[in-house]
Amino acid sequence: MTELPRIAHLPSVCPHDCPSACSLEVEVIDGRSIGRVRGSKRQSYTDGVICAKVARYSERIHHPDRLLHPLRRTGPKGSGQFERISWDEALDEIARRFLAIEHEHGAQAVWPYYYAGTMGLVMRDGINRLRHAKRYSGQYSTICTTMAWTGFIAGTGRLAGPDPREMAKSDCVVIWGTNAVHTQVNVMHHAVKARKTRGAKIVAIDIYHNATLAQADLALVLRPGTDAALACAVMHVLFRDGHADRDYLAQHTDAPDELEAHLASRTPEWAAAITGLEVAQIEEFAALVGTRKKSFFRLGYGFARQRNGAVSMHAALSVPTVTGAWQYEGGGAFHSNSGIYKWRKSLIEGLDLIDPKIRQLDQSQIGRVLTGDAEALRQGGPVKALFIQNTNPVSVAPEQELVKQGFARDDLFTVVHEQFMTETAGMADIVLPATQFMEHDDIYQGGGHQHIMWGGKLVDPPGECRSNHEVICALAERLGAQHRGFQMSPREIVDWTLRESGRGTLDELIANDFHDVQPDYRTAHYLDGFGYRDKKFRFKPDWPKVPNANAGTVGPYQEMPALPDYWAVIENADAEHPFRLATSPARSFLNSTFTETPGSQKKEGRPTLMLHPGDAEKLGIAADDEVMVGNSRGSVYLHAVLFEGLVRGVVIAESIWPNAAHKHGRGINTITGADAVAPFGGAAFHDVKVWIKRA
Repeated sequence: MTELPRIAHLPSVCPHDCPSACSLEVEVIDGRSIGRVRGSKRQSYTDGVICAKVARYSERIHHPDRLLHPLRRTGPKGSGQFERISWDEALDEIARRFLAIEHEHGAQAVWPYYYAGTMGLVMRDGINRLRHAKRYSGQYSTICTTMAWTGFIAGTGRLAGPDPREMAKSDCVVIWGTNAVHTQVNVMHHAVKARKTRGAKIVAIDIYHNATLAQADLALVLRPGTDAALACAVMHVLFRDGHADRDYLAQHTDAPDELEAHLASRTPEWAAAITGLEVAQIEEFAALVGTRKKSFFRLGYGFARQRNGAVSMHAALSVPTVTGAWQYEGGGAFHSNSGIYKWRKSLIEGLDLIDPKIRQLDQSQIGRVLTGDAEALRQGGPVKALFIQNTNPVSVAPEQELVKQGFARDDLFTVVHEQFMTETAGMADIVLPATQFMEHDDIYQGGGHQHIMWGGKLVDPPGECRSNHEVICALAERLGAQHRGFQMSPREIVDWTLRESGRGTLDELIANDFHDVQPDYRTAHYLDGFGYRDKKFRFKPDWPKVPNANAGTVGPYQEMPALPDYWAVIENADAEHPFRLATSPARSFLNSTFTETPGSQKKEGRPTLMLHPGDAEKLGIAADDEVMVGNSRGSVYLHAVLFEGLVRGVVIAESIWPNAAHKHGRGINTITGADAVAPFGGAAFHDVKVWIKRA
């Protein structure tokens, strides 16, 4: 008789760069392989729901193209020519080259570069322990959150909000600037609960009629970068029609009278001309949130990825403040709970070794850094070595032509620790095989919710894959880097971090799989005051002093509006570039992750450009035609998809396909910019002016 496989259902956590940070239930077959992956029903935010790409995770963890052994480049950079070497050979060569570069050019010539390929605190952030111990160049992480977090904190004084599960208790859920069906499926789950149980209305605001807007009761499609104009017009109506909570404003905000006077000219007609919306749509939205006080504003990242992104986030956040929605369960605004955890991360990151004199290089400007831009290098010497974990800049960073030029330098020694042969790994001198999340231990936090979660090792990794922590510790030994974290296991580091942060012990966390650390109701709703010393919400933030971590003011921060307003600092279309492009997320990819899995590739098809049929006709472009899209940074080839769910003059390229998936090897980030956005930097991926022509 054939013995049936033994199947265990074990807890884990999705490690990917998504606010949902879902708790998982994973089928482990015979202790060796992964079967189905489901959302945990025990964790009340995940509530049994996960996205399709993670449900298919067995495709990724058991993919035949995974890197399995250390490799050394044998041909020209980017040639794909590598030879297999041992771990000792690889680590010894890396240490020898790093030490030689340090001796000749100084320690800051080495740049450890990372981001959110895993959101596990040990495996993501442990690279900083090596950085600080060796005094390597710092990284100012700007590629994702900077503008959005700054705009939110500008109003509230801290990065936190009402329990996101309260969406299910709302009378109106406003999903603003995030395509939740693609990127945060749990948001839709709780919003739909409110509609089914309470008759709540769902409002979705975005720059194209995407899958989230298709599920909304009121769908607002506006021009990119004009969200603040919509917010101001809505607040104008709220004051005009008596829906502003004047008692709440007098008690909890800094300048309500100035705001009302300022908004007197920000009429729906004014906003309609800027946004492309109809006056009636703006009036309907304002009446909805004005009369349904239990309105929950779920504010996303997408609409903040503009050169006026911080201002737009702050303006949208101001709307529920004018109505006093914060006072009600199911009301207020939520962007991220990342500010509630208050970790003591000195052991994970080696924070006790930080030298404040070390330069901080802007992550988004890696192309400029590697091609010798003096400002990007902070007037210091060149970067001669890169050590990369958890990110794929040769696909995802802006200004790709500069990025590729930089990586092609013969005098740049590059080490990439990866799971697949990404385009960044393909430019490396040494490639190291990395574990995936079910193959190592780590701890996670939810940005979009309020849980601390344990993700333990479930299966052994294939081949010779090693975790980020193992590699960092092995390099530290060879490089002479000293810190007690290098001698500890991930479990020991997590246990210490939990204890020192007042979050119990690792044993307690493992016993429960997760801890719910949502602040109490009054704190979460700012009922006892906002995060500033005077406890007032800021309609008039002092932008250079907004308490979000930063590396100093950049961009035209002196010109930022004093009160919520439309700030026309975006890359507006012009005669030479008559279209505005946004690089929005695809449903089956996550940045450049999942581009290697067959299921996701099949669902996404090929790189495409959505454009309005009227614009296409004017350009002589038909459906499926190959088109060129470009600006001063370069040009990209895509295939046209005609789509009426756009404002005329706006085009959308969903996903980050590998450069190699495009003709001539130029991907969509060839034409995105890396200029630093006010007030603290960031990459304006959805703020791009372009020309379009049939190829």
